[in-house]
Amino acid sequence: MVDFETQIQYHYHKKSWMNEALTHPSYANEGRKHLKNNQRLEFLGDSVLSIIVAQHLFEHYRHLPEGELTKLRASLVCEKSLHQFALQIHLGDYLVLGKGEEMTGGRERPSILADAFEAVIASIYLDSGLEAARDFVLRFIPQKLDVKKMTYVSDYKTALQEIIQKNREEKIEYVLVEEKGPDHNKLFTVEVHLNSNVIGTGTGRSKKQAEQVAAKEALALMGYET
Repeated sequence: MVDFETQIQYHYHKKSWMNEALTHPSYANEGRKHLKNNQRLEFLGDSVLSIIVAQHLFEHYRHLPEGELTKLRASLVCEKSLHQFALQIHLGDYLVLGKGEEMTGGRERPSILADAFEAVIASIYLDSGLEAARDFVLRFIPQKLDVKKMTYVSDYKTALQEIIQKNREEKIEYVLVEEKGPDHNKLFTVEVHLNSNVIGTGTGRSKKQAEQVAAKEALALMGYET
């Protein structure tokens, strides 16, 4: 995997982090239960990516209010953007996939590439720390963003968070309650909890999509147009 390190311009101290980031669950599930897959790294990478992008925007766009910064961050860390970042480093070429996923075009599937990109971020973070992860992430963020021309995604999670955070005592959490289907055609069901009460449920082909659907349902329940 030296080629991958060259591609991402980062050299791993511990190669196992790289291998884990590139291993899709479909490969591990085909009789290789002992292998670690990239799902846990994806979870961590999502948070690392968010803090890196948030700090970058906070420092470079001091004139923008909180709401605009939130929307701008959402547009940079959404699946569509992460898919494009992954394409820039040809990430699909390096993924280790199961046979079913391979046969059904998994190397080009946006959700798989976006998740793997987050896993790579986490692997670099665990291997060398936040600054190394920051150096990697910021390569993909334009130095100057034309805020007026940015296309904001329909980010229901962000919209819900903005409403909930007005009351600091309230807390929302997204909980994966079901995962079914073959690896190459999974369906995820997620609940969004407000102080442990279910206020929305969503199903999608990826966890991120399911979370967005759940947030949209919660907004509708609360009387907000979506």
